[in-house]
Amino acid sequence: MAYGFDTLQIHAGARPDPATGARQTPIYQTTAYVFRDADHAAALFNLQEVGYIYSRLTNPTVAVLQERIATLEGGQGAVCCSSGHAAQIMALFALMGPGRNLVASNRLYGGTVTQFTHTIKRFGWEARLVDFDDEAAIEAAIDDNTRAIFCESIANPGGYITDLDAIAAIAERAGLPLIVDNTTATPYLCNPIRHGATLVVHSTTKYLTGNGTVTGGVVVDSGTFDWSASDKFPSLSAPEPAYHGLRFHETFGPLAFTFHAIAVGLRDLGMTMNPQAAHYTLLGTETLSLRMEKHVANAAKVAAWLEADERIEEVTWAGLESSPYHERVARICPRGAGALFTVALKGGYEACLRFVEALEIFSHVANLGDTRSLVIHPASTTHRQLTPEQQVAAGAAPNVVRMSIGLEDAGDLIADLDRALAAAAG
Repeated sequence: MAYGFDTLQIHAGARPDPATGARQTPIYQTTAYVFRDADHAAALFNLQEVGYIYSRLTNPTVAVLQERIATLEGGQGAVCCSSGHAAQIMALFALMGPGRNLVASNRLYGGTVTQFTHTIKRFGWEARLVDFDDEAAIEAAIDDNTRAIFCESIANPGGYITDLDAIAAIAERAGLPLIVDNTTATPYLCNPIRHGATLVVHSTTKYLTGNGTVTGGVVVDSGTFDWSASDKFPSLSAPEPAYHGLRFHETFGPLAFTFHAIAVGLRDLGMTMNPQAAHYTLLGTETLSLRMEKHVANAAKVAAWLEADERIEEVTWAGLESSPYHERVARICPRGAGALFTVALKGGYEACLRFVEALEIFSHVANLGDTRSLVIHPASTTHRQLTPEQQVAAGAAPNVVRMSIGLEDAGDLIADLDRALAAAAG
């Protein structure tokens, strides 16, 4: 039977605990698991049987979360990690190699830009950042060493909506996997796999958990990519020496990436989500649709008020009819344009600092997707490491603040913003 989103966000992956009948998924706080016998242990280590060996690889609490998020995203499988940044490395790990590159949007979270332009160079990987509204530029950046295309469904910080259908068509023509960071949209607002994404990544720290308590990440595998269609992805198509020549794609089919991420990625990189973090995120997913509806409704009210205020130069929320991305909302994010956007103040850099410091309900933090409304000045914080040109390209110019609209009373948020704008002007 096909269940609706509201049912799946509560029940997918979860069953009463067989030992106790506990209705809520227990926190399995254990490092290791007893094997039935020697043959059982050997089968697990040979990947001939699915089960639990050691919690760096698999854990029952984490497994429920993996199945739930994969179900909500319409994927075949998922692998949870210790953070969103860990999930990005996990998504690339099986695809890349020294001398290989990925083509990525220049409208990305500042930390991702730093990870892609600096850190991954230590692995011998290269990221080519281009404007994803320029399809010709994307295609021009692809060469024989390209192994992936990467973008965000709703870009952080500006709330820009990516034309996933167009990007997926480019990826398909090039025979490359499309990786979409769906953190800001969540599967409730956007399903990248339906638009052609191969892998979907999340910082579960944000909307999926929703309460600012734990960090985490996840990679969802669509199961639709043919890893054996070329020789570009030997980790998945060629014999794996550590498993006696096993070929992941030949053996596991649509779950090839998922099994590789666990059996090789988590085994060797160790970027594991702990079971307590998984438990908090499971609790968060149970109310995801309710929270996202309120987030979007509040964002609409706040963005409209800000756009009408003479102290504001620009509001980037895609739900506004003035947004150049407005037409994409119904097609890519039919339930709403999210609750993350930026606001440009006419007073410039110093006015932004006074504005942030004057807010009372909004919390000044380096996070988003919380029940609480959050604000930050990217140019002096999250995007500080970028060049001025990169800041502007990412939508984080010096006169811009990023807002993550929470679940408070919209009238109270507007009153708070009004007071802070007065302080910024003064």
